[in-house]
Amino acid sequence: MLNDIAAYFADNGNTYLGYVWQHISLSFEALVIALIIALPLGYFSYEKPFVRQLSTLLTQGLRVIPSLGILFILIPFIGVGRLPALIALVILGIPPILLNTIVGVASVSENLLETALGLGMTRSQLLTKVQFPLALPHILNGIKLALVEIIASATLATYIGAGGLGTLIFTGLGLYRYDLLLIGGGSVAILSFLSMIIFDLSIKGVEHYEK
Repeated sequence: MLNDIAAYFADNGNTYLGYVWQHISLSFEALVIALIIALPLGYFSYEKPFVRQLSTLLTQGLRVIPSLGILFILIPFIGVGRLPALIALVILGIPPILLNTIVGVASVSENLLETALGLGMTRSQLLTKVQFPLALPHILNGIKLALVEIIASATLATYIGAGGLGTLIFTGLGLYRYDLLLIGGGSVAILSFLSMIIFDLSIKGVEHYEK
């Protein structure tokens, strides 16, 4: 097995790096778009109780739908390739960021907010200097969960021609090549693990700074 893995890297090193780059770029692009949508929506949901209830129900509903199901639902509308994979991953990434943004902003003490307003802060200053910094650990945790889920689900993008490390996994399944399964699955696991470590350290750093 180890000889097969070594032989693969010796013969296909550039191809492997291409799969890794496809996987990472697709995942981070989906995460950025999910952030652009979920962060403002999370704050708006905090401000409006009705929108909060609607957003919570919607995101919980989205989390029930399997990743592969979202991909196949999109195929009749926008075909196959990178775009439907990106849309599906954005849909998967929004719920944890949105819910954790709502929880984080809602966890800020009302007394603290009233004190800040009493000191003459505007609403925008209140958001940028009080609410967002104090909610940041929750938001980072949401981003971490979203990124891990996106990285794992991006393997399924191979089904619709979006490339990535899933190509190795499904090729390995089709050819009974356990070396390809181990390389592809192990690479996805390493990316997910590194993402968790980076965000866990970031959360601890923010919490230490706030103390």
